[in-house]
Amino acid sequence: MKEVNDRQLLAEYMELHRLDSVFNEQLIQHMCLYSFDPGELICSQGETPQYLYVLVKGKIKVYNTSPEGKTLMISSKTALEVIGDIEYIQEAEFINSVEAVTPVWMITIHHRWLKMYGKDHTPLLQFLLKIITEKFYRKSNALSFNLMYPVEVRLASYILSVSIEASDAMFSGQLRTSDLRDAANLIGTSYRHLNRVIQQLCHEGILERSRGMIYIKDRERLMTIAGRK
Repeated sequence: MKEVNDRQLLAEYMELHRLDSVFNEQLIQHMCLYSFDPGELICSQGETPQYLYVLVKGKIKVYNTSPEGKTLMISSKTALEVIGDIEYIQEAEFINSVEAVTPVWMITIHHRWLKMYGKDHTPLLQFLLKIITEKFYRKSNALSFNLMYPVEVRLASYILSVSIEASDAMFSGQLRTSDLRDAANLIGTSYRHLNRVIQQLCHEGILERSRGMIYIKDRERLMTIAGRK
């Protein structure tokens, strides 16, 4: 984690994501901009939070670790996203760990300033309510999707989402094989079964597996499988 002492860049991110209308002037004065390298932890499960984090650039992954050391991938997120919102409202420890997947930029603000200047600020409260309810809405949809559709459909939808929504070139139309365990967790299947489905899609000429990567060879057919056509 590295503090970026550039108020102009902070202001640009605020304007880009229309955060000026969310945070009042007192809160903005106490905001800081931080950068995180790929693989760097932003927060750890069980820690007592001190800051609210607003993801303004980059991609992160959210995961949970069991007492036995098993890791469950919860989600991956891109800007605009908030980390620590539920914990701030509940005054609780971090529920999950969050890690940078790509270079990440976060706007942070300490809880003491939020409590001092934000607890009665209606735009901020509405913003947090919107963010939190969107999280529960996405979680509900993901659970229903994983229960209702076969693995082939879930995998196709996942690969398309990753390749279309992620902003950096690493994720454009390809998936690292090292990410397959996370993908299996996200779509609710076993790593072994996911590999069988990928092998079948490669055999059909829809995907190609080569040198630690999985590439989309036939996007049209993959979109058909995912139900996007």
